[in-house]
Amino acid sequence: MKLANFTRSFLRSAAVAVFALAATGCASTPATSEADATISDPLEVPNRFVFAVNEAADILLIRPTTEVYVGVVPDPVRQAVHNFIQNLLSPLYIANNLLQGDFEGAQIATGRFMTNSILGIGGLADVAAEAGLPEQPEDFGQTLAVWGLGSGPYIVLPLVGPSNVRDTVGLGVDTIGDPLRIWGYATDHKNLLYARTGAAVVDRRSQVLKEIDDLRRNSLDFYATARSLYAQQRAAAIRDNAATATPEFPEFNDTPTK
Repeated sequence: MKLANFTRSFLRSAAVAVFALAATGCASTPATSEADATISDPLEVPNRFVFAVNEAADILLIRPTTEVYVGVVPDPVRQAVHNFIQNLLSPLYIANNLLQGDFEGAQIATGRFMTNSILGIGGLADVAAEAGLPEQPEDFGQTLAVWGLGSGPYIVLPLVGPSNVRDTVGLGVDTIGDPLRIWGYATDHKNLLYARTGAAVVDRRSQVLKEIDDLRRNSLDFYATARSLYAQQRAAAIRDNAATATPEFPEFNDTPTK
């Protein structure tokens, strides 16, 4: 019964995602020109409000929690947590590579998943990277871009942060299609999903702890800086231009810009 209810919920959510995609696709900017185009931000006023709320949540809760995590948990353990989280996402990487027609990427993602799951103790160790299979995250937002859908207007999502219409739809599809989420809801193990989400937030924040501090201190307009960095990172990821899972932050001097 629970599985049937989940299936109906999945179909309803998928229908909403497809409708949103169809409604916004015609008005969006071509994906191939995103890196050079002016970012469309018609929702700047509400976006800035959500950005400010996200900033408050980060300063008051997420950053302090991450500082404790970094200060208490040894580097090897933090790396193992990161590896484990990424390994759980591997089925999505495989699926998106296939949807993009990147069969070599799908082969690499499959090899990574099997190698790390078996030899890496369930993904705690990234044995595949040492064997020459690098991590290459792929999401459904990138898949939509490969299919030719433009980004659409810039959006700041509550707690999630910078996004756009296309990537928001992509995030929804990836969330719905996440095998662990499907299993968790079907077997009533939702607490594991919440634990993974919390761990993923702290892990991701720990990767850019100093960089975000530098951006806040040196940016004349932190909102505009974050918006620009997001657009650049996404354009690079879509081009498969050796993009990392997080933006490449600029180097700053210790002295803030006057």
